Amino acid sequence: MKIIIGSKNPAKMEAVKTVFSDAVVEADSVPSDVSAQPFSDEETREGAINRAKACSKRHENTIGIGLEGGVMYVGKQLFLCNWGALVTEEGNVFTASGARIALPTEIEEQLKFGTELGDVMDAYAKKQDVRKKEGAIGIFTNDLVSRSDMFVHVVQLLRGQWEYWNKVKGN
Repeated sequence: MKIIIGSKNPAKMEAVKTVFSDAVVEADSVPSDVSAQPFSDEETREGAINRAKACSKRHENTIGIGLEGGVMYVGKQLFLCNWGALVTEEGNVFTASGARIALPTEIEEQLKFGTELGDVMDAYAKKQDVRKKEGAIGIFTNDLVSRSDMFVHVVQLLRGQWEYWNKVKGN
């Protein structure tokens, strides 16, 4: 089995390789075709689907996986959100979402001005490449949950749905 993930982000690649350790996993930078900083559950999910579909179309005989991080409001509170999509060779789409965590108001203010969360987090945490390492979730959970951990859960949900679908279909 060959899987193409629509990002070369190390945290995302690690998550897919962890869950699909029995597969050949490769990365391809494909566009999400949504805002650089998705600002809703819907937009974040759409970005994940777009990445997975692009991988599936670009590479024959593969499963495409897209993982997208974003932010979304619950009432007046801004939360971190994340979505994943798995697209089969036949074009079937499976989606799943994972952990959410409230973001401090100072983060929200910077995002409203169009800055991406990864850039905001680098300045906030006084680190480099937070998006490629622990992610915002790692910073705000005191490294108890990393960005890769968060996406592992999403990829497990995707794989589980896909395997169940194959079982039901008799594949």
